[in-house]
Amino acid sequence: MTVRPANPKVQANKQLRVIHWVMAAVFAVLLSGGIYMSELPKEAAFRGDFYNFHKSLGVLVMALLLVRIVVLLRAALPPRLPKQPITLLKTVGLYTLLYGFMVLLPLSGYTFSNAFGRDVAFFGLELPAIVAEDKALGGLARNAHSWLAYTFIAFIALHMAVQYRYILGLISKVRGSKTNDLGMQ
Repeated sequence: MTVRPANPKVQANKQLRVIHWVMAAVFAVLLSGGIYMSELPKEAAFRGDFYNFHKSLGVLVMALLLVRIVVLLRAALPPRLPKQPITLLKTVGLYTLLYGFMVLLPLSGYTFSNAFGRDVAFFGLELPAIVAEDKALGGLARNAHSWLAYTFIAFIALHMAVQYRYILGLISKVRGSKTNDLGMQ
């Protein structure tokens, strides 16, 4: 009995699903933790540890994004284009914005930390600074990080709504295929 090698596109699509849900979980922790951190008093004993954990997850997200883009390129070439150009524009626009937020949000946080003279570490492994200490840049990066986070949350909600409608459409197509509501023919 011979075992056929798995189709690379199928493998890549499975990998994308796993990476998607891992990143979704990490972003859920990052975004909810970030909102919590913004209200945390400076005197809180665990504040530093919480910030370090947040930064580590931000670095993890950047690494996962790099892997995701490589796998996405393997899965999407050649791309499957929607039949309607407006659908293509909406899809490309939404995903371009989502990927943009996934890049800019952690990058602004990294810049924010470095510009205020704080290190960024990945679970204890100190990483190089990407900018020199600069309080003015730090203020801009802090504001950008905050606004990007809240805007990203809005686009995640839009993405979830689009996917929900897509899933409902698939369910209605399946139900309409020679079966009644009880699943009987």
